[in-house]
Amino acid sequence: MSAILSIFNDFFIHSFWMKVLKLYNKKVETKFYFKFCFFILFGLGIYQNSNAQVATVDKIKMYAPYRFNLLTEQNFFDSLSQNTPSHLRNYKRIRLVSAVNIVGYGGAMIGLYNAWYKNYPQSNFHFFNDNEEWLQVDKAGHAYSAYVESKASMELWRWAGLPRKQRIWLGGLSGATYQTAIEFLDAYSVGWGWSWGDFIANCYGSGLLIAQELLWDEQRVDLKFSFHKVNYKDPFLHNRADKLFGKSFLNRMLKDYNGQTYWLSANIKSFFPKSNVPSWLNVAVGYGADGMFDGDDNIWKDENNNVIDRSDIPRYRQWYIAPDINLTKIKTKSKFLKVALFFLNSFKFPAPSIGFSKKGVEFNWLHF
Repeated sequence: MSAILSIFNDFFIHSFWMKVLKLYNKKVETKFYFKFCFFILFGLGIYQNSNAQVATVDKIKMYAPYRFNLLTEQNFFDSLSQNTPSHLRNYKRIRLVSAVNIVGYGGAMIGLYNAWYKNYPQSNFHFFNDNEEWLQVDKAGHAYSAYVESKASMELWRWAGLPRKQRIWLGGLSGATYQTAIEFLDAYSVGWGWSWGDFIANCYGSGLLIAQELLWDEQRVDLKFSFHKVNYKDPFLHNRADKLFGKSFLNRMLKDYNGQTYWLSANIKSFFPKSNVPSWLNVAVGYGADGMFDGDDNIWKDENNNVIDRSDIPRYRQWYIAPDINLTKIKTKSKFLKVALFFLNSFKFPAPSIGFSKKGVEFNWLHF
């Protein structure tokens, strides 16, 4: 019977996700489809694993009900459903969080595939050393993505009632796992490949979250992101940017490294609890770069295979320091606002900044 159910389950997954993929791309790449199903099955493994966790929780409740409250820590998300009985809340939440991880990640993979991979030719698995490209802004992006994914996953598992170390490790490692799955898409794409630099950056992002939780039981230093759409006044460079980064705001935000800044934002009150500093005030150090019109240098080939040499455009790193706001420290009784502030806190709050680069010192009255 279990074998029949397993076959039915696999058939359902195959049919459902093939239909979803066809909605986005009628000519789905065969390799991408099988890789995508692998990610979904991986997620289902987590889902099935969660049932074992539920059984463990139920046993703890049966034999030590007076200690069960230790498994449901008061935290940022607990206040969202205080009226739900704990003996029902945890079981349903664990299943819900598992489903969110599966469906959410599946949708994200579809979106990423359409934005990045579907127009590029596929190849066999191969490696690619891109550590010198884009002045490492892309590596900062990998660390940031792994961090915010890990943080969101960890808080969902905390809300589901998992014990402290389990939600830290399960949630914390999920960001690196998701990002590393993307590395497999790169590894099968002609224009890219498996990058060890990206993999290390992914591990750094998740590691930053895990280390702080184990050490302090809170995130005193957040990884944040900000973006401004660069106005390329030179028509030639404007055309190059459209072809390289895309024309839409979303494509530019994902691909145009000239407009991205990544921040380490530290909460002052967390480090100095006896000070009179407002609990929401942070200080942030940012990193970005400018003048980049190709990965390694500003030399590329046009559609007619002519070499374009724009080495006259300087490529340089930029460092920033700016005040910031920890939005999760803002007190509110609204459950909706609590969730909204949590997600918005992944972005750097627009504020004045001081920039440092080989061009000197600059003052930005409002840094996006």
